[in-house]
Amino acid sequence: MTLSSVQAFFAEHAPDIEVIVTEASSATVPLAAVAHGVEPDQIAKSICLRAGEETMIVVMAGTARLDNRKFRSQFSAKPRMLGGDDVVEITGHPVGGVCPFGLASPLPVYCDISLQRFDQVVPAAGATNSAVRISPSRLANLTGAVWIDVAQDAVAANEAQSSP
Repeated sequence: MTLSSVQAFFAEHAPDIEVIVTEASSATVPLAAVAHGVEPDQIAKSICLRAGEETMIVVMAGTARLDNRKFRSQFSAKPRMLGGDDVVEITGHPVGGVCPFGLASPLPVYCDISLQRFDQVVPAAGATNSAVRISPSRLANLTGAVWIDVAQDAVAANEAQSSP
């Protein structure tokens, strides 16, 4: 799995998309933004979550935060982050390289609308130093993702942080 499964995924489904492997780590949003020369929000982070009995991947803008209330409203369950070992077992990708491509197990993929403001986003590609450049709509189409709204509103989140 991992990088090779992502490369195989793109070879089969989108041979025009190049998997970029860098010397620098892109295991976190800030590192990935530097490695790929984009703003942190343009990094499409993939979060492996469980809602009730359903395990899923939610892809959202790099600095977006999950809004638990919106998530519960969407999935009728509280979001639970998976541990690192479970993430590797289920996705086949290491933490820091998790993406919705070339998964070890079929998982539902959801793309948060926070990605839609960009022409191009940079999700990981199965390793802590690999990624792809892709439009949000193509990412959703290739993975069969459903668009959802589960990120905190940036303005409301900033106001909440600055309140006494």
